[in-house]
Amino acid sequence: MTAELLSSLGTMLTPGILGLLILGTVLGVVFGAIPGLNGGMLVALSLPLTFGWNPLTAIALLIGQYVGSIAGGLVSATLLNIPGSPSNMMTTLDAMPMARQGQAVRALQLGIVASFFGGLVSWLALVLLSPPLAAFALRFGPPEYFALVLSAMALIATLSAGSMVRGLLAGALGMAAALPGLDQVTAQTRLTFGFDQMTGGFELLAVLIGIFAVSQLISDARPQKPAEIISLSPGAVSARVGDFISQKWNLLRSSLIGTWVGILPGVGGSVGSIMAYASARSLSKTPERFGTGSEEGLLASEAANNATIGGAIIPMITMGIPGSIIDVILIAALTVHDIRPGPLLFQSNPDIVYGFMSSLLLANIVMVVFMLATLRWLARMMTVPKSILVPTLLVCCIIGTYAVNNRLFDVWVMLAFGLVGLVFRGLRLPIAPFVIGFILTPIAEINLRSALIANEGDWTIFFTRPIAGIFMALAIVFLLSPLVGHVKRRFMAQR
Repeated sequence: MTAELLSSLGTMLTPGILGLLILGTVLGVVFGAIPGLNGGMLVALSLPLTFGWNPLTAIALLIGQYVGSIAGGLVSATLLNIPGSPSNMMTTLDAMPMARQGQAVRALQLGIVASFFGGLVSWLALVLLSPPLAAFALRFGPPEYFALVLSAMALIATLSAGSMVRGLLAGALGMAAALPGLDQVTAQTRLTFGFDQMTGGFELLAVLIGIFAVSQLISDARPQKPAEIISLSPGAVSARVGDFISQKWNLLRSSLIGTWVGILPGVGGSVGSIMAYASARSLSKTPERFGTGSEEGLLASEAANNATIGGAIIPMITMGIPGSIIDVILIAALTVHDIRPGPLLFQSNPDIVYGFMSSLLLANIVMVVFMLATLRWLARMMTVPKSILVPTLLVCCIIGTYAVNNRLFDVWVMLAFGLVGLVFRGLRLPIAPFVIGFILTPIAEINLRSALIANEGDWTIFFTRPIAGIFMALAIVFLLSPLVGHVKRRFMAQR
């Protein structure tokens, strides 16, 4: 494996691919730093550009954007008290207080290096865990794949923001949106409502750009109260190597938590940063400082949220299950290039697997160098007016969606799902279960029906085969755990 990884690194270091990786990382940092923009929007907008590219070149660009956008959210969290992504939510609790105390530069430097450390730990996990997981997944048949998808969707719904009911509703709507088009078993059209353009179902890219980018742009177009902007004081105290050495166990623990949470399908960096922050506070000698400018809290949050990236890529390339929303778009990128993520990817396209590994390592290196070198320039990005950004990006959305199939119908689908995303935001329905339900439903359906056809309609096959039975049991546990917790809380309250 070492030889293949070194060979892949050599390929990624060729001028053309490395240049795009650097460009992607820089764009990711910029999108992450500007409030209202995010990595999902950038990756979705960039996907149409990769048509016709070498798959490794596309991976380099998109992984650079992924890493840069998560790390870039630190800037707005520190200087505006606005998390650049949900992953940076816990960062605001201590980064902004540090900035108000005249330590904005130090807070940014601590967060950037912590993000780099978390990225390295998750990269090691990706390199070490992916091959054995892929080998294990080779034992999966249709019953195991259906049970795996079911347990993943149950976990996503259970951990969704707000409530499990909202998560289940969003996931069910995503599943419904995936049904129109050709039946995968009988090849008959269904739910096309007389539109010939819907024979292939809703175009994945149109749905992703609409629900991620367009809904966010419409939301950003509304008048908003100007946010307080903290400037970077000249001559401010900088972070030192000793600061990170003294927090080595906090950094390592938070990175491992973030990596583990990232592996869980669809959970996301926000959960990882919350768990790492809570862990750091419970083990801290000065827990009272958390929320008032604690460096421990800042380091824990930033190490964990960047570590979720490598963790989330693990189930994507080994089992075809997206670990985060951006991984959904990465799966779409592989599909565009006729590459199917999953355990066979290690045999059919090992260059793609090692391309992900080497791109993740290089993107983290580019990220830390670029952000440390351009702190003051990034701070000025906070003042870019929305009146320029919103219409420019909306035009990019329309062009990118139309370019996929040269169909105006896809543009209307994009705009329709943009309104769907806006409704979701208004009703506080999580978007992640919808999108992951949309992309996993075809996988679940074909494996469910294949398993039942092969076993003459016998449903017990999902419980009698050991691996499938374990995943089905996990799905039941995930769905029942919130109910059990609710009943327990009510019982304790009555006592």
